[in-house]
Amino acid sequence: MTETKVRWTCAHDSYLINLASPDDALRARSVESFSVELRRCHALGLDALVSHPGNYMDDRASGIARNAEGITAALEAEVGPTRLLMELTAGQGTVLGSTFGEMADLLSRIPAALRRRVGVCLDTAHIWAAGYDLVTDYDGVFAQFGDLLGFETLGCLHLNDSKAKLGSHLDRHELIAEGTIGEQAFRRIMTDERMATTPKVIETPKGDTPAETDGRMLRLLRSYAAG
Repeated sequence: MTETKVRWTCAHDSYLINLASPDDALRARSVESFSVELRRCHALGLDALVSHPGNYMDDRASGIARNAEGITAALEAEVGPTRLLMELTAGQGTVLGSTFGEMADLLSRIPAALRRRVGVCLDTAHIWAAGYDLVTDYDGVFAQFGDLLGFETLGCLHLNDSKAKLGSHLDRHELIAEGTIGEQAFRRIMTDERMATTPKVIETPKGDTPAETDGRMLRLLRSYAAG
């Protein structure tokens, strides 16, 4: 960071962690693994840890409660500078956190004293697949986000186009402006003053030349911001 213009860093926890699992042994291992992830982030001085809500497997309400309890236990055990950002999901299968309301419910179950250490990561491909129409109802989507979660919770954006259709619940990333979302929604995001200072990350396909492809995506997004 001393050698570049990078001023914000994050990590993503293991996809094997499932704090919402109804299996006691799996959930205990998940809480321990999640706590270790937070410990590493604090040790490295990272700004954020991005985490997916778990799979409830049996009952949705019970899964949300278990997830919140696991997050609370980890935050109480591991104190440090890193903010936890729960990522909105595409909603495939029994995955939690695919709606703004459900994510707001999850965050509301975390004790108030710990809640300032938790926020949201919004992935454009995920919310599109979950049914939020960024193309024809951009203003409506972010009005809902503001009402249910609040922009103060938005700690990070994952900017990805999608191979999947609106409302398909399929998590399939695509290059910016080359998928079913298209260019205009990303132009709106990159010029939206509410998200001007929100860190933005790409998780787009890499192809045979990852550095070149990533560079092209970043230049494209910056051109949108420049108008």
